Formats: sequence, structure tokens, C-alpha cells
Amino acid sequence: MNQDRPAWLHGASAECDVLPKPPAVITRLVLLGPPGVGKGTQAALLHDRLGACHLSTGDVFRNAGSRPDGGQTPAIREALAYMRRGELVPDATVLETVRERRACLHCRGGFILDGFPRTVVQAESLQRLLDQERLQLTAVINYDLPEAAIVERLAGRRTCSQCKAVYHLTERPPELAGRCDLCQGALFQREDDEPESIRVRLETYKQSTAPLIDFYRKLNLLILVPASGTADEIYVRTMSALSVRPLRS
Repeated sequence: MNQDRPAWLHGASAECDVLPKPPAVITRLVLLGPPGVGKGTQAALLHDRLGACHLSTGDVFRNAGSRPDGGQTPAIREALAYMRRGELVPDATVLETVRERRACLHCRGGFILDGFPRTVVQAESLQRLLDQERLQLTAVINYDLPEAAIVERLAGRRTCSQCKAVYHLTERPPELAGRCDLCQGALFQREDDEPESIRVRLETYKQSTAPLIDFYRKLNLLILVPASGTADEIYVRTMSALSVRPLRS
């Protein structure tokens, strides 16, 4: 998890330490796709190569869970309460969490939204928020991968217990088995990366998030990108698809 986004991770009271150099073209993206297609990896590549800020709602919630209650906003406390009960965070709570950080949508390098929106209701709310902020999305990228490949990919994923770096037993193994290359922290398998949990997550995705494909297709924002192959191959496909999009201010 990148640590140079305090305004996103901590809320409006914080300021970012690293301000990106304004790129020639500002890119504002939403990334869609079921768990395991590599949205986080692609967001990191797009951030590094386009200068757009990676805005992951998952990072916000994970960071908030490790902070004292006094450093949490009401929306964050409400979200964490749902998560501790194993429940989905309601649309209104997720939106309020993003709204608290709406200044990040004006990042001069653009932005990449990862993990939000997850439902059509959230997408409609995001669209209203962007209209209020006088911002336009460049595109919405939907990464697609067969279910069997997703299960195989996620089941081999391992996460660092300290810095949260992500590895894969076959596709991106650590140099030392069971240890993070960056901080030497122990690697572990998240409960939701176990095969039975993965299938539940995919079913939830189909029911709540997949309808976003039609929503953004109707807005002429949707780009479909196959998520097979290496991260760099997927990135090349993404950039090729973006290159034919009309520019938006």
C-alpha cells in the first residue's frame, strides 16, 4: 500500500506529501472487474506511468482499522462496524467516506478509483458527486477473466503481514519463501483468498457489481480489457484501449 496519499488514507484534515507533476493529459478512471483480475496491480502501474493518484477504498478501510478511534470520522467508524460483523458496508456509508475525501478527486495528476463504485447506486452517487465537483471521467475499464482462472490466481496469492505487499506462489513468488522482499515480514493467505471464499466473493460480484457494466456502457465510458497474461501485457492492452478515447477535461 502506497503511503504517499495521506489525504486519501486519513481524510480531509491531512495533506499529501507528494504532489504529482501535472501530466500532459489528466486521466480520471474507474476500474471494474471481479476479485482476482489484478485491478490493484493495474492501478499501481497506471499510477506510476500516468501520474494519476490511486484511490482505493479498500486501502482507506484497512488503514482506518489500524488507527485509534479518535482518528476516525463517523463514516469510517460506521464502515468498520459493518466490516467487523462481516457485513457489506452500505452504499451511503461508502459514498460519505469518498465524499470526505472529494479533494482527492481534484488531484492534479488525475485519479484511478479502485473498489468504488461497487453498485449501480454507488455509481449514480459518484456521477452526481463528479458533476458537483465539475469533473468528468475519462473512462471506466472493465477487466475480464474466466472464473476458473480467477480462483487459481487468488488461491496462490500471499500478502505481507507488515507492509501489505502482495505476492503469488507461481506468478510472483518472493525471493525467500514465506517472507516479503521489501520488509521481510511474514506472508500469509487471506481468508477471503481461500477457494470456498473466492466463489462466494464472485457470486456477490455478479449480483451487485456486474450491473455496473451496463450502467457505464450506456454512458459510453466502458472499455473492456482481457485480464489474462502478465501485468505488463494487460497494461499495454489498457493503454491501447485508452489511446482511442476522446480526451476529456
